[in-house]
Amino acid sequence: MKSQTTRWWLVRHAPVLNPERLVYGRSDMPVDLSDEKALRALARHLPKDAGWVTSHLSRTLDTALKLQELIDEDVLPTRETALAEQHFGAWELQHWNDLPKGETTKFWTDFARQHPPNGESFSDVVARVGPIFSRLNRYWAGRDIVAVIHGGTVRAVLANALGLSLETALSFHIDTLGLTRLEYIDGVDQPGWRVTAVNQRY
Repeated sequence: MKSQTTRWWLVRHAPVLNPERLVYGRSDMPVDLSDEKALRALARHLPKDAGWVTSHLSRTLDTALKLQELIDEDVLPTRETALAEQHFGAWELQHWNDLPKGETTKFWTDFARQHPPNGESFSDVVARVGPIFSRLNRYWAGRDIVAVIHGGTVRAVLANALGLSLETALSFHIDTLGLTRLEYIDGVDQPGWRVTAVNQRY
């Protein structure tokens, strides 16, 4: 089999409009696309003729469509619910300071594995993201893939690709409009992943 490289361009969506600073993991918050300079700078580093994928949340789709406009790309992004941000359950759209102290204290003792009431842990996110990440990597094998997703989802992809512990994956800081790049090399004696950039800002 001839060797081939599948390149992932993981972009965290633009900032959300959240003046009240609410918990909003799975909630569909509007996105702020006013930083044209940052968007244009990022767009210059994205490939043409790539496969595009977002979560089902509007902040990822709207960011992707803006980036596509800037690079004159018109492919409709695939939307995957499994690539959504961590679900904070009963805490969604609440102020952190208004949450029950016992619940939040328990959560922060092991936030990789603890989950909010009726919500997800980061461990749950890693398990959810893994199958769709593998499927898309096979589907678009040998191509560029631009995934406009969420900070938690980017960390979950890194965990799955590199076999990282939950704690190690959570140690990565992922900014809005930050670019993380991975490559999967196949058709060689030891196929596998390599990282070419994490959280690059332009």
